[in-house]
Amino acid sequence: MQVRFIDSIHQIDAAHWNALCPSDYPFVRYEFLAALEDSGCVCIATGWQTKHLLIFADGQLLAALPGYIKSHSYGEYVFDWSWADAHRRHGFHYYPKWINAVPFTPCVGPRLLCNNQALTRELIHFVTDALITQCITQDFSGWHCLFPEAGYSEQLRTNNISLRLGCQFHWFNRGYHSFDDFLAQMSSRKRKNIAKERKQVSEQGFIFEIKTGAALTVQDWETFYALYRTTYLKRSGHKGYLSEEFFQQLGATMSENLVLINAVKITEGGTPDVIAASLFLRDSTTLYGRYWGCFEEYQFLHFETCYYQGIDYAIANQLTRFDGGAQGEHKIARGFEPVLTHSNHWIREPGFRTAIEHFIAEEAVGIEAYAEDARAHLPFKHLTAT
Repeated sequence: MQVRFIDSIHQIDAAHWNALCPSDYPFVRYEFLAALEDSGCVCIATGWQTKHLLIFADGQLLAALPGYIKSHSYGEYVFDWSWADAHRRHGFHYYPKWINAVPFTPCVGPRLLCNNQALTRELIHFVTDALITQCITQDFSGWHCLFPEAGYSEQLRTNNISLRLGCQFHWFNRGYHSFDDFLAQMSSRKRKNIAKERKQVSEQGFIFEIKTGAALTVQDWETFYALYRTTYLKRSGHKGYLSEEFFQQLGATMSENLVLINAVKITEGGTPDVIAASLFLRDSTTLYGRYWGCFEEYQFLHFETCYYQGIDYAIANQLTRFDGGAQGEHKIARGFEPVLTHSNHWIREPGFRTAIEHFIAEEAVGIEAYAEDARAHLPFKHLTAT
């Protein structure tokens, strides 16, 4: 087998790349990665230098890993700033590093793309050796796999690539026929709290429109980007990781995977005015809540637009899971359940590798306890383990 690293997704044919994808999970599709690259959201200047790994045998493409050389840790959602600081304090560099990940997207999914699962298992040892060699020859501090599926993460762990736990909150569809059916599974107090929140949003004069596929227009993306940018500026002082060009290209190439939910308020003159919006991606089983923005703050509008409307959509479209995004303990009271996530890490310097392995092991005890405690605070009357 032969390894090749490429500096652009356009150095490989889209059909060949997508043929490797083992499912319709959207974030490793050629179109998504190309939109990030073409819009300039990932490039050397932003600290995300494309460096995908390809594996060939006798000239045939067998597998690929979406990858990036990083000069910082922003936009990863697996926090290693303390590791970088420890390297710095001891006279070592932590950047650049190489990551196998989807930029700005903390969604669990395939990270080694190969449509032959038996072959995937055979490739693990080859992949880890190739990446360790790359780190040594290119002077990277290490390599990292972020938000892989649990089975692949465990295979990496058995090949001495340390496994780190995290925790997110996901909603699961247990055969609900409606939002009221979902609420009926909750305790009376929690059910009433959610109903009260939804009623208050309605009483503030909001209606919601769902737009998908061909119904999405250039104007929709202009409006959504303005909402997204405004919210980032308010909260962090910058315009966000993503550009209008990214959203426009995504709308042109992946419209079948997009769900835009607009919160609309009717003005005194009778004109519909989009005040907030949430953009989701979806595949055949899962809704992924990804991007949000608003021009004005209203009580409970964020919860309605980002969570309750998403649950409504998942139920109506018989999706089995709703990944509402990273972190957020406020999701527990709204029926989102704790889910353990994984990342894997290989650090080049042996002393740091040992110290980080100890840190990860101690951290895992706390993460598991946190998830167990969160489960105990779920609002459901009865809950079968997920």
